[in-house]
This record gives sequence, C-alpha cells and structure tokens, in this order.
Amino acid sequence: MDPDSVKSTLSNLAFGNVMAAAARDYQKELHAQQKSIGTSSVNEEVDLDELMDDPELEKLHADRIASLKKEAEKRQELKMQGHGEYREITEADVLGEVTGSEKVICHFYHREFYRCKIMDKHLKVLASAHFKTKFLKLDAENAPFFVSKLGIKTLPCVILFRKGIATDRLVGFQDLGGKDDFTTKTLENFLLKKGIIETVKDEETDDYDESRHRSVRSSTTNPNSDSY
Repeated sequence: MDPDSVKSTLSNLAFGNVMAAAARDYQKELHAQQKSIGTSSVNEEVDLDELMDDPELEKLHADRIASLKKEAEKRQELKMQGHGEYREITEADVLGEVTGSEKVICHFYHREFYRCKIMDKHLKVLASAHFKTKFLKLDAENAPFFVSKLGIKTLPCVILFRKGIATDRLVGFQDLGGKDDFTTKTLENFLLKKGIIETVKDEETDDYDESRHRSVRSSTTNPNSDSY
C-alpha cells in the first residue's frame, strides 16, 4: 500500500474521531443547559409562591385597598357638596356654596356675552377633571349684591375663593393671551399657578380628548370682553 495513502487514511480517521467527540461534548452541554433552565423555572415558581405569602406584600396590598377606599369615600363626599360638575347657582346660594368647600371657582357671566360662553365651555371641561375644586357659575344680572360687593365691572369675571374668601380673579381673557381662541390647557395652567386647582394624578383623570383640547374660535361680532 502506498505510504502516502495510508497516512491520508489515518489522518481522516483522526479528524473524524475529533468531530465525533466534539459533537458528543456539544450534546452534553446542550442537555446541561436545558436541565439548568428547567431547574431555574421550578425555583422561580417556588419563589413566586413564597412571594404570594409574604406578609409585607400582603400589608402593602391591604394598605393600597384602604387608600383607594378612603379616596372613594372622599370623592363621594365632595360629589355630595357639588364637586365634579359645573353648576349654576343663584345669589341666595353664594355664601353657602363658597364657604362649604375649601376651593371654589365662580364665573360671573352674562347670558348674551359671547366671551362668557367661551369661558363656560372651558370651565365645564375642567370641573370634571379637577374634582377637589368646586366650579360654579352665576348670572351677574341676577346677583347685584355680590357684583357690587366684589367690584365686578367686566365680564366674564372668574372669582377664586379659598375658605369663603375671594383671593384672586380672572377678568376677561387678559391673562390667557387676550384672544378668544385660547385652549382649555391655557386656562388650566393659569388656575394651577393660582393654586386653586391641583395637578391631577394619572390614575384619577380621564385624558383630554381631541374635543376638549380644541380651541374655541373667536367671533367677529364680539371680539372683546364686555363691560358690565
């Protein structure tokens, strides 16, 4: 037999043995990994069971339930006081309404004034979003005593009350850019800066939809605030 041929055959056999050994090692390593994953999965299940029985976790859950219950009770209490909606009141109701809640926003308006209608639309949106503040509207023509007492001369006029005391006001749109097409967000930011409303938590509010963000367009017939 040719020596070179014998040498080549032996070399091929050796290479084949090496490849076979490598394949066996790979299979062993793969099997070990699968076994490790299975063991880890069992351990995770055990850990999860232990976690479900953790007294600290149970306490956190109980505290959260109690907190939600308390918030629901507070919300119901505020709802009974007239919070959560934009309501019209009479002059006879004013004292009881503004002293019955810590924070109150009252819009003095005139039925025929265009800008008062714009303000109405924005305040109605904010009333449902900012539950902790009471939102009211009062026909200025039917409230001469408070119009005089509060020195209201221009409408719309939004008076901000804290514990029954008028602490600030928004006259016309002068602090909202001076134009009729301001957004609800612009008014909201103004009221936030005044501290009469609070930033709403994500889980407590419905997101403004497109109609809420839509600006109320100006009228060519009533471009300015109206003197009263």
